[in-house]
Amino acid sequence: MDCLPAALERAGSEESWAVADAVSTVLKNSEELHSWRRHLLSACIKGLVAIYSSSKDESKPEVERSMLLRLEELLRVVEEVDPDDWCNLVKTGLKYRYRDETFLRVLNAAVQLLYKEESSLSQ
Repeated sequence: MDCLPAALERAGSEESWAVADAVSTVLKNSEELHSWRRHLLSACIKGLVAIYSSSKDESKPEVERSMLLRLEELLRVVEEVDPDDWCNLVKTGLKYRYRDETFLRVLNAAVQLLYKEESSLSQ
């Protein structure tokens, strides 16, 4: 469980995400679930940054789309993100995917969620 988030950060690790989903299911009623989801959120963001940086064009749209949907889902549950991770995602995403409709939709939803008045990022 400790090594899995690092494996998730690498581009193209769909099999590892299946394992992460299984761990999340096992932790469903556990106190560790929120902490685990925060690790998954960070790994998802870092994975997207790695994908965007390594493939300037959209060479893996299905992988990117599934990662973006996972990011959106995790953001809704965790409702907080590391500011450095967030900055890297926004910067890299806007640099390489500024025309990608799914990226822009998820980015908009994330901004709405993260920058509401109660959020630590809004300050």
